[in-house]
Amino acid sequence: MRLDKYLKVSRLIKRRTVANDACDNARISVNGRTAKASYDVKTGDEIQISFGSKTVSVRVLEIKETTKKTESVGMYEVISESEA
Repeated sequence: MRLDKYLKVSRLIKRRTVANDACDNARISVNGRTAKASYDVKTGDEIQISFGSKTVSVRVLEIKETTKKTESVGMYEVISESEA
């Protein structure tokens, strides 16, 4: 699944266009490397999202094409959250 779609389906980012813009502006990295929106997300990947002074790191646990809001939290595990 594409990175921008994963971020939207897992509800880490509300809209796919916002996720796409974040990738274009190098605010998202996967496994320590800057990733494009077309990156193919795999189980076990570590995604780091930087917005303003907040940085969130998550590990991908599962990939689903669609999910309910209550089930979306099970798609990832938060590794760390920090504010600079």
